[in-house]
Amino acid sequence: MSDELSGIYARESSYLDCYVQIGIASDQVVSVSFPRSSEANAENEHELLDRIEEYLEGTGSDFSDVTIALTVPTDQRAVLEAVRKVSYGEQASVERLTSTISDLDPESDEDLDAVRTALDENPVPIFVPDHRVRDGPSAAPPQVEQRLRSVEGL
Repeated sequence: MSDELSGIYARESSYLDCYVQIGIASDQVVSVSFPRSSEANAENEHELLDRIEEYLEGTGSDFSDVTIALTVPTDQRAVLEAVRKVSYGEQASVERLTSTISDLDPESDEDLDAVRTALDENPVPIFVPDHRVRDGPSAAPPQVEQRLRSVEGL
């Protein structure tokens, strides 16, 4: 990605039955959303939109090489970074995910709730694949989450 590609990009996905919209700033993905229509100033050509389209067609991309900017509190950042380590086609439970994060206790209801909050507030679903956490919320709408899970055979 390059600086001249900063902006909002969106493309309609017939598989997801909505648009995939990404926000790029300083060569980093800052947001992903799934609106019914794209923003008026959104462009539809971007290499990441091409990759998402290929992913939805079953290519197995994991997007681990995509640079993201997580503008979230530090405790949420640790959770989202742990989610990025869950491989394509695999899933984790909230409890298992919590156990991989230092300073969090998978037996603590408070810590489990903190993990669920981070998943729910994930600014970049797909790139931080919260749909791979089987018993946690996803920042993607339910229909999108289910279709992402289906693509990966989850």
